[in-house]
Amino acid sequence: MNEKLLKIYSKDYPPFFEPIVQSPLLQRIAGIGMNCGCEYTSFPFFRSLAPYSRLEHSIGVGLIVWNFTQSKAQAIAGLLHDVASPAFAHVIDFMKGDYITQESTEERTYSMIKTSVQVCSVLSELGLSVEQVSDYHLYPIADNDTPKLSADRLEYTLGNIINFRLGGVEDVKEIYSTLTVGVNEFGEEELCFTDRTVAEKFARYALECGKVYVSSADRYSMQLLSEIVKRAALRGTVTEDMLYTTEKQVIEAICSDSEGEMDWKWFTSLNGLYELDGVGMAVNDSLNLWRPEYPVRVISAKKRRIDPFVVGKGRVSALSVSFEEELNAFMSESFEECLKGFSTLGV
Repeated sequence: MNEKLLKIYSKDYPPFFEPIVQSPLLQRIAGIGMNCGCEYTSFPFFRSLAPYSRLEHSIGVGLIVWNFTQSKAQAIAGLLHDVASPAFAHVIDFMKGDYITQESTEERTYSMIKTSVQVCSVLSELGLSVEQVSDYHLYPIADNDTPKLSADRLEYTLGNIINFRLGGVEDVKEIYSTLTVGVNEFGEEELCFTDRTVAEKFARYALECGKVYVSSADRYSMQLLSEIVKRAALRGTVTEDMLYTTEKQVIEAICSDSEGEMDWKWFTSLNGLYELDGVGMAVNDSLNLWRPEYPVRVISAKKRRIDPFVVGKGRVSALSVSFEEELNAFMSESFEECLKGFSTLGV
């Protein structure tokens, strides 16, 4: 866990956080990664990333909300927002055909909180109901509509500025120090910047992160893993409920028969991609490593973006022509290429 980031997010750690964090409900997502299974491949970029769990992210979101609101209900809603994340997280959205909105993974949030004895005990002591903390969409500082800035988007962006080696802790400190709760152009509360230059710097970091989230390697890895999980489900080695354990347990289940074990070996050995033209010819066939096990796919994905608001001035896209052009170029990018993975590892 990146303790340096957590200390930046909030000077104090609310005492009511710890019993919730230590509950089985939250401890489960310590075994769910933020990179949606890509880190299990052999693509050099993803292999080099430091571990980053849904629990780390959730604690960060909770602390950010607490720092800016001092509201127990809102902070706990932020802390609990990812409790229903299944193994490999948004890979399961791909499996369910929800790769654009990526919201199907939130379906169990209320019921999972409601059945957690430890969490409900803390809520009772604080005079809070499950309804007050089970939907973080109720609180605009915790979550709001794209491209606005919320604690959720802020935390994973700051985390990935570090994890993707785009910047360092001092950059995160600078960004965080210029944030405040402001009122946006819609009359809504939002996490806003007080400094235009820092806001644009953050916006560009967020754009670089967004490019990683929809990169060919990311999309192909998530789609292929979703198919591997679905194949295991059809064979009966993975069940719907099993997806709500940990990734380690699901991997063990996938590998419990020879077919799944081979699927997992193929997936973890992936370290390159062919990009194919419209008639299925390889753009770069020099490696000559075609494998029927790695299917050709055209894969779309959700484009995550942040266009932060500067207090008294407006959105960064309205203040910076160059950023507006870069953001528009990103949003207009199509995902029409056919992708086919390969491995040079001899698997």
